[in-house]
Amino acid sequence: MTRTLGAPANQRSAMSTLFDPTAYQGILQRLDTLQPTSPRQWGKMKPGQAMEHLARALDMGSGRTPTKQALIGKLLSWMARGKFLGPHAFPRDQPTAPSLVVREDPNFSATRDRLKQALAHFVSTGEKGCDGNIHIFFGRCTGAEWGITQWKHLDHHLRQFGV
Repeated sequence: MTRTLGAPANQRSAMSTLFDPTAYQGILQRLDTLQPTSPRQWGKMKPGQAMEHLARALDMGSGRTPTKQALIGKLLSWMARGKFLGPHAFPRDQPTAPSLVVREDPNFSATRDRLKQALAHFVSTGEKGCDGNIHIFFGRCTGAEWGITQWKHLDHHLRQFGV
């Protein structure tokens, strides 16, 4: 599958995945440009909060933080799964699971390091290692689905801060 990184996420003809080394490196490069003062384009999170939120999601995807599917996901996820996994960028201002909400304002540098470690762990786990891990809303996902959705999630929050 061809992966394109130049076009905006909502205009890509092929989906990126964190398991593609080029896509992974692109995320790391964008992460390095994020600053504590980067202005948000939407939402309520500060850059450090967004990075901790992303690290928690990666820990869920890699199986480091096992989770159960929420009841609301069991009831409604079938309606949104295709769009979630599709080629379009995540929409702005979507609700998030309580376990992924970051209320404190963590140390920016330490949190960026934590996110990079979570990214490295997720990628080293690979598709096979992520296969079958539970998403809090969508339930059991394949490793390929985790690679796509985690890339889309990172892209979403980096774009939130103009990165």
